[in-house]
Amino acid sequence: MKAFKKTLCIAAAVATTLLPLGSAMAQDIKSRTIKFAFQNQGEHPQAQGAKKFADLVAAKSGDKMKVRTYAGGILGGDLQTVSALQGGTVEMTVLNAGILSAQVKEFAAFDLPFLFSSAAEADAVTDGAFGKGLLAKLHDKNLIGLGYWDLGFRHLTNSKHAVAKLEDVSGLKIRVIQSPIYIDLFNTLGANATPLPFPELYGALEQKAVDGQENPASTILSSKLGEVQKYLTLTRHIYNPQALLVSRKFWDSLSADEQKVITEAAAEATQFQRQVSRAKDQADLEQLKKDGVQVTELSAQELQRWRERVKPVVEKYSAAVGADTVKALDAEIAKIRK
Repeated sequence: MKAFKKTLCIAAAVATTLLPLGSAMAQDIKSRTIKFAFQNQGEHPQAQGAKKFADLVAAKSGDKMKVRTYAGGILGGDLQTVSALQGGTVEMTVLNAGILSAQVKEFAAFDLPFLFSSAAEADAVTDGAFGKGLLAKLHDKNLIGLGYWDLGFRHLTNSKHAVAKLEDVSGLKIRVIQSPIYIDLFNTLGANATPLPFPELYGALEQKAVDGQENPASTILSSKLGEVQKYLTLTRHIYNPQALLVSRKFWDSLSADEQKVITEAAAEATQFQRQVSRAKDQADLEQLKKDGVQVTELSAQELQRWRERVKPVVEKYSAAVGADTVKALDAEIAKIRK
C-alpha cells in the first residue's frame, strides 16, 4: 500500500510538471465575457487588432476568457464608451488618445498639430516614459491603459472642391471629433468646425449637413466615406495614437493570472495592429484613388503655411496641457530624432 501511494504521488508530481507553463489549468482563471467596443469595423486595422486580441485572450486563457467585439460604434460614440468603461458596463475600448484629455488634460498633447514626423517616431514616444506616464494617470479616472495602437496620420476630405492651398479651406463645414483642440484647429484654418460622434458622420456627409471631415485613409475607406466625399488632401495634420483601455472596475475584479492574460495579449495585439495599419495605409489610399476620390498632395511650401497658421492653436493648447508636459514631450522627440 505504501509503495502504491508513493507511486501515485510520483505520478501526480510528473503530471504537474507536464502542465504547460501558464496553462489555464494551472492558473486562477474564470469563465468571463469581455465587451470590447470601438468605432471602426470591417477590415479596418482597429477591428483587425481587436480580433487578434480576442484570439490571443482565448488562447492564453484556455478558452475561458472570451472577448466579444462591438464594432461600428453600436454601443455609442467614444465619449459614451469611456463613460461606460468608468461605470463598468463595458470592459474595453480603443480610441483616439486625445479624446482622453477630458479625463487627463495632458493627453491633449498628442493632438498638437504637426507633432510627429513619422509613425516610428510616434511609437518611440508612446511606448516610452512619456506615453506610459500618461496612461498611469488614468488609474484615478477608473480607466486602465494597456498601450497605444495606430490609426495613422489624419487627412482632410470634402465634397465641394479640391483643397490645394490654405484659402481653399475657408468656409467648409468640417466634422471633427468631440475635442476642443480639433474645433479650434479647423476654425483657425478657416473652416466651420462641427463636432459629431463618429457613428453620425456618414449620414451627415450624405445629407450635406457637413461638407467634409478629417480621418486617416484606412478610416475613410473602411467607413465608405469615399462614397460621399470626392476630394482628399494629404494634410497629415495630426497623428493619432489610439489608447487601448480597460475598465478599472473590471480590472480590479480580475485575478493576477487573468490580468497577465490581458496584458500579454494586449502587447502582442499592439505589434500586430500597428503592422497591419501601416501596411494598409498606402494600399487604402491607392484604392480610394481607384474609387474616384481625387487626391491632392500639399507642397512643402504650402504645408509650412498651414503650420504657421495654426501656431496660435499649438501655443494655446501647450499652455492648457502644461508647460512641463510639453517640454518633456518636445525633449523626448528631440532625443529620438538625434
